[in-house]
Amino acid sequence: MRRHHGMLFVAMTALCAGAAWAGDDTPRTDADRPMTEEAKHPAADGDSSQPVADTWITAKVKSSLLAAEDVSGLDIEVDTRDGVVYLSGTVDNAAQIAKAKDVAEGIEGVGRVDVSALKTGGN
Repeated sequence: MRRHHGMLFVAMTALCAGAAWAGDDTPRTDADRPMTEEAKHPAADGDSSQPVADTWITAKVKSSLLAAEDVSGLDIEVDTRDGVVYLSGTVDNAAQIAKAKDVAEGIEGVGRVDVSALKTGGN
């Protein structure tokens, strides 16, 4: 029964707010209108060809590499396409390549990590 009272309260509040809006003769502008869901969450503006999930994964991997010990995070480029993370650049040694791969694999949403373009300083 309590649930029905809550729903009734919400419905009555919305009805009263609508009636108050309708009875008000104050001129309105677009700024006065409630924001639509589309306006709250606009689509990408076309500047990035990456889906949002790939962009998020790239940012998360990059920040995790920068925070990780024993990895030259500044020297590693990160690109993500369809959940596959591609690491490239030059690091000090093979251990850093392995660590970078481990860090990237630990990020939610990563399907696979390609380190073929990640080289050591001697190569």
